[in-house]
Amino acid sequence: MEKNHIPLPLPVPDGDSAMFCDGCKEGKLLIQQCEDCAQHIFYPRAVCPHCMSDRIKWVESSGKGKVYSFTVARRPAHPAFADHVPYVVALITLDEGVRMMSNVINVDVDAVKCDMPVEVVFVKVDDQITLPKFQPVGI
Repeated sequence: MEKNHIPLPLPVPDGDSAMFCDGCKEGKLLIQQCEDCAQHIFYPRAVCPHCMSDRIKWVESSGKGKVYSFTVARRPAHPAFADHVPYVVALITLDEGVRMMSNVINVDVDAVKCDMPVEVVFVKVDDQITLPKFQPVGI
């Protein structure tokens, strides 16, 4: 059987997300923190959604969290994903309190559960993009 050669869609770093993407390339999961209310923030943005301050800094996350919710994709949503099914798309609650959409990897898709402790792993796609994905703690 011939492998699918349609490229996967990849994120395009912009002014708000470039630091996040650079951190991933360095093996660091960076999130933002407001310097006024101290709340952690994800997805990257210019203004704190909690207090509307623009005094935001980047901090390194522990990279640990729990699966909040998930689904198993058993049929590809797009032809580019045909060689990757089944896969888990999950909403991860990081220990810092923010939620991040990602994949849970290195585990049977039917073993993933809500509240499963996970940790970040970085998957290099090319020289420009490294994606943060999650796996069960201790693998």
